[in-house]
Amino acid sequence: DAEERLTKLRLAQALNTIITERGLTQTSAGKLLGAGQPKVSALANYRLDGLSVERLLGFLTSLDRGVDIVIRKRSKSAGAGRILVKAA
Repeated sequence: DAEERLTKLRLAQALNTIITERGLTQTSAGKLLGAGQPKVSALANYRLDGLSVERLLGFLTSLDRGVDIVIRKRSKSAGAGRILVKAA
């Protein structure tokens, strides 16, 4: 599903930015995330097939980030409903 892939990609971008800004190694990031270094390597290289949106959201909270999910009625001009990921 293209929409799910794009959501995962945006979440991964946010995670990789946080990991880089903190100067974490893959091993130290893995300890914080509760994941092994190979999983962090996959994340760093955007190989996201083995990671669910839920797991990526959990990784963000493990890195002291809050995640807000807002459900709202779509505007008539917007077409089909969509998922938007925005890092603040």
